Amino acid sequence: ELGWPESVPYLDRPPSPLEFYRDWVSPNKPCIIRNAISHWPALKKWTSAYLREVVGPKVVSVAVTPNGYADAVFQDRFVMPEERQMPFTDFLDIVEKKVTSPNVFYVQKQCSNLTEEFLELVCDVQPDIPWMSEALGKKPDAVNFWLGESAAVTSLHKDHYENLYCVVSGEKYFLLHPPSDRPFIPYELYQPATYHVAEDGSFEIVDEKTAEKVPWIPLDPLNPDLELYPEYAQAKPLQCTVKAGEMLYLPSLWFHHVQQSHGCIAVNYWYDMEYDIKYSYYQLLDCLTKTVKML
Repeated sequence: ELGWPESVPYLDRPPSPLEFYRDWVSPNKPCIIRNAISHWPALKKWTSAYLREVVGPKVVSVAVTPNGYADAVFQDRFVMPEERQMPFTDFLDIVEKKVTSPNVFYVQKQCSNLTEEFLELVCDVQPDIPWMSEALGKKPDAVNFWLGESAAVTSLHKDHYENLYCVVSGEKYFLLHPPSDRPFIPYELYQPATYHVAEDGSFEIVDEKTAEKVPWIPLDPLNPDLELYPEYAQAKPLQCTVKAGEMLYLPSLWFHHVQQSHGCIAVNYWYDMEYDIKYSYYQLLDCLTKTVKML
């Protein structure tokens, strides 16, 4: 009803800054852009052998979970992963299945880890996306590097960023909801907790007792419990696959759930959103949804 597409459209070339702002950012619509990163050296260079040689045994941050779900609702908690410091080559051994582990490993630290932890790789991509930076009049707040196992899943959530998600190798599988689906998407408040490894190697969930409760979405959109959350039947998800060499524009405040092929490598650029009338409308929708739920 609001003009959302039934599928995510493709662009065959990067747009001009004006085109992109007018046709995609302003109306808050996603698209997949081909040939936007085809000039990146990373597309050819970022093999496992190259990563081993260039990054090597450098210690990096890796999210480790028993089930592949980091930052997700589990056992009535909002559970964050164990953030393990480990040599990058040891991590690659696990991804390449040279070493077996019952746990799931994912390089996914979202604090501009490409520029903070993987400086050796920065020269193989761009520090920003020029047409996006010009369209928005700003540089990205963060540039993130992603590499992990196929069992690693990103639970349904939204961000306040304009997100350009670039797949270097493998594939990413996105399930998307527009902000207008907010009335059909359940939120609850959860005690935050973190996975910790016990002495026997098993995981235990440890509450962050001094932290405030976290609003999060308990629903799995791939297998929704419609008896518990009947409103979700009215939501209209979009699904898309982003392949190597493609870029997804994921607009701010869109809900997204993400899976990947094994060993998929990606880089994304987070540009802070404008807190304009669209944000105000979303806040109004969010408040109305919460109020109706309390009645």
